[in-house]
Amino acid sequence: MTSDLRPEAFRALRRGRFGDPYLYVPECRSTQELLRDTALPEGAVAVAEHQTAGRGRLGRTWEDAPRSSLLCSVLLRPGSGVLPQLSLVAALATAEAVEELTGREAQVKWPNDVLVDGRKVAGILLEQAGGAVVAGIGVNVGQERGELPEVTRTPAGSLRTASGRGYDRGVLLAELLVRLEGGYDSWAARGLAALRPSLEARNALGGVRVQVGDVGGVAGSIAPGGGLEIVVPSGGTVVVESGEVEVAGSVDVDE
Repeated sequence: MTSDLRPEAFRALRRGRFGDPYLYVPECRSTQELLRDTALPEGAVAVAEHQTAGRGRLGRTWEDAPRSSLLCSVLLRPGSGVLPQLSLVAALATAEAVEELTGREAQVKWPNDVLVDGRKVAGILLEQAGGAVVAGIGVNVGQERGELPEVTRTPAGSLRTASGRGYDRGVLLAELLVRLEGGYDSWAARGLAALRPSLEARNALGGVRVQVGDVGGVAGSIAPGGGLEIVVPSGGTVVVESGEVEVAGSVDVDE
């Protein structure tokens, strides 16, 4: 299985405006740091074969074995106050790309994870960079079971462990960027409402008992503003805009 992310190989795969310019390095601390130049245009992409200080949400680390993951960041200029929604836009694009490449259902676990068979195969990290947003996307592609972290809040997986076969990371990146460009343009024109049906179809938390901060109950839909609806024991619905999700388990629909 070839998996060449170098510029000369990716140039033949790119199908949209995202990915130009294309910054490629064999190794860096984090691809997020490569896009802090505010002079870069929207759609600039940074890719690395290995990160020595990869980051996740809430200060967590993102571990990768060299040349086994898709590690990329995309520069966006959406305006202010939209990070929670953009996280869902990027997660949906990643899930769609994974589904297209593997033929396996991928779910979005609010607010920023992508799951296959209940295991986390991808995560999103959004950071402000001046007037822009850098969207970091990490996908576990070729790892075997023993190469994945053992102690994680959500069990870790990869596209290989989910399907038993390898995948070309360049093809995945090209599909991801096309999906992200389309989803981002739809969101910019019509808001999250344009993507909610696709998000809801992949909502991994629907009907699951969760705790987010001091709010506990049964997770429902993804709200119009990008928050998570939670039906609390009193019968009302609370929308949480951000936070760490603790999963307790699924419930019957009639409960």
